Amino acid sequence: MLRLNNFKEEYMINVNLQPDERLDEINENLSLIQKKDGLTFGTDAFLLAAFMKNRVKTAADFGSGTGVASLLCLSKNKADKFYDFEVQEKFAYLTERNAVLNNFSDKLKVICKDIRDVGPNDTEGWIDAVISNPPYLKATEGFANKTDEMNIARREMNGTIYDFCDAANRVLRHGGIFYTVYRPDRLAELIHALKENTLEPKRIVTVYPDSKSKPSLVLVENKKGAAPSVKLSRPLFTYKDGTRDYTDDMNTVYDTSSLDFLF
Repeated sequence: MLRLNNFKEEYMINVNLQPDERLDEINENLSLIQKKDGLTFGTDAFLLAAFMKNRVKTAADFGSGTGVASLLCLSKNKADKFYDFEVQEKFAYLTERNAVLNNFSDKLKVICKDIRDVGPNDTEGWIDAVISNPPYLKATEGFANKTDEMNIARREMNGTIYDFCDAANRVLRHGGIFYTVYRPDRLAELIHALKENTLEPKRIVTVYPDSKSKPSLVLVENKKGAAPSVKLSRPLFTYKDGTRDYTDDMNTVYDTSSLDFLF
């Protein structure tokens, strides 16, 4: 049995389902324990994992939730080791259980910590890559969720997009890569925060539900200390117009776990 010694309370790792949980089989033959009333595995986390392109020795996930993005990356050998940071104790424990369930506990270290306090000591030195699916909403934006857990997951209650970029800058080596997925309407804020933290956008993918809809997601790959120069991919349409059938491009993403073919 494993222990999470950095938690306020010491937990024994138990992969048995609790009444408020469910078990899903997802891509790459992974099993994922999820909260029934919490954030569940979606397109943004899957595309974020697919966007990470080069195999690296060490990587981190800021705001890991269930741990699904890092588990997808590990299943495709995109990193030898991941450090998953999650501020919510319940979800950090959930990430650890999912790592045990999928036999990745030797490659995934879970740290329950606010990303605003993260530094290279937490990652045992500077690392090669960071992935993050940060909260999309400002702290006071929109209608509040029913639970504190959902509010924290969706809103910038424990760090703004600037804080996430700042944390990535602190732990990345020079030339390291920061991959993030965000809302298109906040792209200007994201790029400003990136540049303020010496993270230069290098590749951008814009995702649309279909060819008749406005964009729903933007993925940005950024390199620490790089010179200005960015490549924009062709659009990625998720569904064929008027259907719930995936486009050929989306099927290619699922088949290859990569977005490189879009460039």
